[in-house]
Amino acid sequence: MSNPKLDVKGIFSFLGITFFITYLIEGALILGGFRITNIPAMGGQLVVAAVMWVPALATVLTIKFVTHEGFAITNLRFGSWKPYLASGLLLPASFLLIYALTWLLGLGQPDWHLTQFQEMIAASAGPAVAPMPSPVMILVVLLVVTLLVSPVINGILGFGEEFGWRGYLLPKLMPLGKFRAYVIEGIIWGLWHLPLLLIGFTYGHSILGGILAFFALTTAFGIYLNELTLHYKSSVLAGWVHGVFNSQKLGVWLLLFPGVNPLAGGYAGVVGISVWLILGLAEMRYLKKISGNTANAEG
Repeated sequence: MSNPKLDVKGIFSFLGITFFITYLIEGALILGGFRITNIPAMGGQLVVAAVMWVPALATVLTIKFVTHEGFAITNLRFGSWKPYLASGLLLPASFLLIYALTWLLGLGQPDWHLTQFQEMIAASAGPAVAPMPSPVMILVVLLVVTLLVSPVINGILGFGEEFGWRGYLLPKLMPLGKFRAYVIEGIIWGLWHLPLLLIGFTYGHSILGGILAFFALTTAFGIYLNELTLHYKSSVLAGWVHGVFNSQKLGVWLLLFPGVNPLAGGYAGVVGISVWLILGLAEMRYLKKISGNTANAEG
């Protein structure tokens, strides 16, 4: 049986709508003065969060008005609860490993007293700021929130992206073969973030190095996301994993390691990218193994 043909019309329609709307909105936001700072303007943050649903909108528009193929390709289903629990534990453990390595390699030091965070809050709130809880209390509460609460909120936002990237685009690219599909998906996903990268998203003033590193990050972490999505046939799962990832990167570790060189240490530097690549390849091997065991049992 011949391999399915690449749906060029569907792919370019989805990408055209996604990039046009995203770049238009974020371009207007940037021209209006929005920048990635310690505490970006709340209005801008809400707009950026809303833009995460543009790939989902592009998917709907493409399917309804361009390809007329139905939504079965998007794997819009919850599926088994087990990978949700596994990812909810594995990703925080991966962040713990990343920042332990960052510390051990001398690429960042933990700010146990949250000095920089408290100074930032005092500077933004002025002299009327109320006394803050102890650093231990802040870290414990934030840890609980990022493990149990914020993954749900971030998962809803993450699904807006993943319904497009993993639900629609990934299956469309698979006729190219897994390796090329994964690399192209990762680069496109990274390129979609370009306007924000140009104003300091994730890597601060390291613009060129940050763009290249972010492409490596989206490709490496994308392996893990792609494998889970394809194996469990669930774009909802991809949204959840995306949400857990974002909850961790914006949680305890951001406060505890404020001075990390983003190109070298932390979740988005060389250390993090290496861990995500290993995690993705390990997940690929594990899922291939259990798929083989299932096939043998059925045979």
